[in-house]
Amino acid sequence: MTQNSPEFWTEAANQFQQSMAQGWAQALQSFKGMDLGAAGAGLPGLGAKAPEIKFSAEKLEELQQSYLKDAMGLFSEGFKAPKTSGDKRFADNAWNDNPMAAYSAAVYLLNARTLMGMAEAVEADAKTRSRIRFAVEQWVAAAAPSNFLAFNAEAQKKAIETKGESIAKGVKNLVHDLQQGHVSMTDESLFTVGKNVATTEGAVVFENALFQLIEYKPLTAKVYEKPFLMVPPCINKFYILDLQPENSLVRYAVAQGHRTFVVSWRNPDASLGHLTWDNYIEDAVIKAVSVVQQITGAPSINALGFCVGGTMLSTALAVLAGRGEQPVASATLLTTLLDFTDTGILDVFIDEAFVKYREGELGHGGLMKGSDLASTFSFLRPNDLVWNYVVGNYLKGETPPPFDLLYWNSDSTNLPGPYYAWYLRNTYLENNLIKPGKVTVCGQAIDMRKVKLPFYIYGSREDHIVPIGGAYGSTQVLPGKKRFVMGASGHIAGVINPPAKNKRSHWIRADGKLPATAAAWMEGATEHAGSWWTDWADWLKSHAGKQIAAPKTYGKGKLKALMPAPGSYVQAKA
Repeated sequence: MTQNSPEFWTEAANQFQQSMAQGWAQALQSFKGMDLGAAGAGLPGLGAKAPEIKFSAEKLEELQQSYLKDAMGLFSEGFKAPKTSGDKRFADNAWNDNPMAAYSAAVYLLNARTLMGMAEAVEADAKTRSRIRFAVEQWVAAAAPSNFLAFNAEAQKKAIETKGESIAKGVKNLVHDLQQGHVSMTDESLFTVGKNVATTEGAVVFENALFQLIEYKPLTAKVYEKPFLMVPPCINKFYILDLQPENSLVRYAVAQGHRTFVVSWRNPDASLGHLTWDNYIEDAVIKAVSVVQQITGAPSINALGFCVGGTMLSTALAVLAGRGEQPVASATLLTTLLDFTDTGILDVFIDEAFVKYREGELGHGGLMKGSDLASTFSFLRPNDLVWNYVVGNYLKGETPPPFDLLYWNSDSTNLPGPYYAWYLRNTYLENNLIKPGKVTVCGQAIDMRKVKLPFYIYGSREDHIVPIGGAYGSTQVLPGKKRFVMGASGHIAGVINPPAKNKRSHWIRADGKLPATAAAWMEGATEHAGSWWTDWADWLKSHAGKQIAAPKTYGKGKLKALMPAPGSYVQAKA
């Protein structure tokens, strides 16, 4: 069987499909227990039965006419270059040079457009339509001829040009990724935590079962009297805030003269599978605030929460407010949800049946595996975060270029089951944090109206995890003085946008008004070139107090340096 024979490519495609089956099944576990309705019929292995699906007759007729017209056009043109409309999957000349490949790409794109049109033509409530659209998107992305060696003209051409070397490298890449448990998005061998990511100088000054607290070495002779604490999301590792010196928010804060501390979450193993949301609020966030106060002697501090770290920080502030305490003078929320009315694409996963399933599975103990969470988030953008790397790594035998952000993205973390189950029900499903007195945390009824300190609230315009409307929603929940800023790009790239790069834009309303919706806010906002970091730095300085001599040592008294930053907790793999 030669490389040019149909049997070779057919066998290669079969092997590829088999190798991807395990990862695909793992991703589908995110849907398990969910009442998917019509969408469930498109996800094999979940036992869903297809209900009767009703379509808009008018839209369906338009689709049929459009499909017939385009199909006849393809047939009459014969095997010509595909109408890819700029689709990068079929941009290489190899697709145009191969008549069969060109035709298969054109037919696929026609079918994909029609299937997505049918999803839009379904007559159902908004949530059901979103789920059907999501399921169709997954299958449309998975079925692209570019994903299969038997049909990918570009990969075939490369295999012939390299005399099979690209195939051999692709198999090696595949075996490597199966062993590590995830698709490589970057050359992970080029990164080491503490050596070329998470490199800002500092020391661990406290640790318990949940977190290590890192204090960073001052870069200025004087520091502001109010220290600064960062609470990153426990769903990921803290060094998204400290990737490399030129894009480190940690280093930027230190360089601005802030005595900076960061929570480094422990990557939970089975021994921590019993921990709850209350444990994380009391024994981690509130404890971190207290330790920073003890070390610095400051009566109040400034704090920042990123993503779910911001949700946890705000919850902790509400608990402290309920106790009559306000140890935090100001807070920054980056791409954070407090009001879970607008959760974007993640809403397709959430309903009572799904949450009950997760509560039964994990509510009394166990771990929500980091690999499952990573698969779920990747399949929110399947072409960019899954199939793009499948094609490059396995079909073309390429090694993805080094990218610190994608290395961090692949360094997944587990979550304790009870914590995860509580979070699902009380935020995404029932939206209880914005309902005064509805939920009790650490013995205190949560009432965000009592959290009266000033907030800097940031949202990313193209964020698919915390939609801009959801991030903006916090302005309507918190009662104190607030400043809202919107940045360009997505959940991570919008946040990690250092000023020196002079990239992207941000938007601010000069009048400071905060109308009811993000759309209304945008009508009065002005675009500014470059990073939002400088605006935030000016705001934080205004809440940081006077400047005092920078400390010469880490910690204080018994709270002294335990080990160099980035510490040991960040090294643990899921």
